[in-house]
Amino acid sequence: MDSLDVNPRILYSIRKAKLKTYEQILSRSAPDLERVTQLSSRDVKELKLATARAVTRVPAVTALQLHRGECPNFLKLSRLSTGCQQMDHILQGGILSRGITEIAGESASGKTQLCIQLCLTVQLPRAQGGLQGGAVYLCTEDVFPSKRLHQMSQHFRNRQGVSKQINFEDHIFIEHLADITGLQECVKTRLPWLLSRGLVKLVIIDSIAALFRSDFQVNETMQRAKHLTRLGAQLQNISSHFSVPVICVNQVSDVVTSERKEREVIPALGLAWSNLVTTRLMLSRTPHPVTVEHKDKTGTITSKYEATARKMQVVFAPHLPQASCHYVIDMEGVKGIG
Repeated sequence: MDSLDVNPRILYSIRKAKLKTYEQILSRSAPDLERVTQLSSRDVKELKLATARAVTRVPAVTALQLHRGECPNFLKLSRLSTGCQQMDHILQGGILSRGITEIAGESASGKTQLCIQLCLTVQLPRAQGGLQGGAVYLCTEDVFPSKRLHQMSQHFRNRQGVSKQINFEDHIFIEHLADITGLQECVKTRLPWLLSRGLVKLVIIDSIAALFRSDFQVNETMQRAKHLTRLGAQLQNISSHFSVPVICVNQVSDVVTSERKEREVIPALGLAWSNLVTTRLMLSRTPHPVTVEHKDKTGTITSKYEATARKMQVVFAPHLPQASCHYVIDMEGVKGIG
């Protein structure tokens, strides 16, 4: 604030009024500033003009410049690999570094498995599809599967091109949250503090639906929508400010209709939450078993095993067409098939 190009008398007045940020000045009306600072209308006009000039402006860039990467670093988009070639293909390189990506699906569809794998891939160098940082994993539903993380990380180290020097399990920050108040407090204070140190490049909430389904009654739809909107805005701001992908796991609800005989499910939390999501991915479990070949680093088939085929579908995204792929889950993690 001391760098504002105004009369020292005006600077003294705003310090006395305890106005410490540009936002506090620009968000107030001129009469309000006159009352708080005891300055004349002419001085207040000069103050607001100087403050507006001091605020950093985002330079105008075209879509072509964004696509080519010819823009400031804070406008550039990165992609986080899922660790599965088929998934990365339909996501055109992986999950975007900005916005909320929702992973929805029924139980046993592989939501948590994919999230654990993302916690590993985010630590890879950017040349290998990672973001060279750790992950924050916020658990609201079940205890974090640390044994499964250890199992997947051991196999992940054996992948071709993965550095043996990365200790994957040491860069995942885990917190268990039991209510909405705790989640909001974490997102508002502790999460930005950790992200500001540059150690974390991925945020995962597993799951977003667990707390909002249990903490609100059926007749409290409006209050739930308000809390959802506030939380969604905070997550969008965090993703945009720190350029990190935010993954929210969601449950599903049955669609009850008299016309369709087949069972149909949709992501939980309704339209209030859907409007806050940037990309929606739906995972499902199919009834079809498939035979999967296990290969070593040289590409030689060492064994074969049967696994249940699962499906990932892009429901909506501003940068992707609707597409789908199939995958299986084994001791190594999530693998694409077909």
